[in-house]
Amino acid sequence: MSAETDALVQQIQQSLALLRRHLDWDAALARLDELNARAEDPALWENAAAAQSLMRARNHIAAGVDSVRRIERETNDARELLELAEAEQDAAMIAEAEGTLRALAEDAKQREIESLLSGEADGNDAYVEINAGAGGTEAQDWAEMLLRMYLRWAEKRGYKTEIIDRNDGEQAGIKSATLQVSGANAYGWLKTEAGVHRLVRISPFDANARRQTSFASVWVYPVIDDTITVEINEADLKVDTYRSSGAGGQHVNKTESAIRITHIPSGIVVACQTDRSQHRNRAKAMDMLRARLYEAELQKREAQSALVESAKTDIGWGHQIRSYVLAPYQMVKDLRTGVEKSNPDAVLDGDLDAFMAGALAARVGATRSEASAQAS
Repeated sequence: MSAETDALVQQIQQSLALLRRHLDWDAALARLDELNARAEDPALWENAAAAQSLMRARNHIAAGVDSVRRIERETNDARELLELAEAEQDAAMIAEAEGTLRALAEDAKQREIESLLSGEADGNDAYVEINAGAGGTEAQDWAEMLLRMYLRWAEKRGYKTEIIDRNDGEQAGIKSATLQVSGANAYGWLKTEAGVHRLVRISPFDANARRQTSFASVWVYPVIDDTITVEINEADLKVDTYRSSGAGGQHVNKTESAIRITHIPSGIVVACQTDRSQHRNRAKAMDMLRARLYEAELQKREAQSALVESAKTDIGWGHQIRSYVLAPYQMVKDLRTGVEKSNPDAVLDGDLDAFMAGALAARVGATRSEASAQAS
């Protein structure tokens, strides 16, 4: 085999080794056997919620195990084909086998990145909260552009979306909005988007067509279910009612059915105006508050609170995670990972996977460094 082919095989083997490590391979196999046995028990479905939870856990583990086994099997097949092709000096077969190995190396790398979506809440749905920075209409328009970007990203992945709260700007855009995204690993992917996003463009609101810099912040936290208990003292809450806002339609009403809840000890504020019923809006807002408090506890347990808080500082210079430049040149650059795209229109239309994968890949790199350090 050529040096390039050897490097591809080594890359695949390294990814598979890390996949096994992330999965805790022996424990995953034992757990999968246990879940398969429980899934065959007819009594399991007497409790539909418990059965669905078990099947989700089973399918998650099975997907990881099956990926490792499939890539390993196909890599061995490609190597055998390559050896046969080289022995017969069949150039077409050699090219086919090498192409298969390149595709498997990319597949293994992607699976390695996805294996990092194994945090306690990574598989959950997500709330995405967007807030305009200082700058009035410019920043508010930018915030609405970000809202559309995440709606388009979710649509491309087949995720469901619902705008839970929206606070429109006076002239254009939004002051803030909260979006719920529902789908497999929604929180695991979207959590990489938390931070300040910076836009540079020729202002459409400036008669002199001057270049303007705008900021907006994105905050992401997981949707949690009734199996997770978060204690909230009612005395710690400040509850306000107000009229829904928006462009019109069924969610805009004439009564004060929208709810805003402030958790005084933490300063967390959540709001919901998605329903005409004040009671249902309050229940949804409480769910969001529980999710925010749970997410804060998750970050503490992961020893990342300092990093998280740095992403929630002033919405302005020095705190951004990504820059979107539309003029004088065109580029989107993630300042954490160095990932760049030269087509901002595509990014703003939801082409975010490379940035999300880059953030997760940075964690893969850290894992590899740790593995190398332990090996030495």
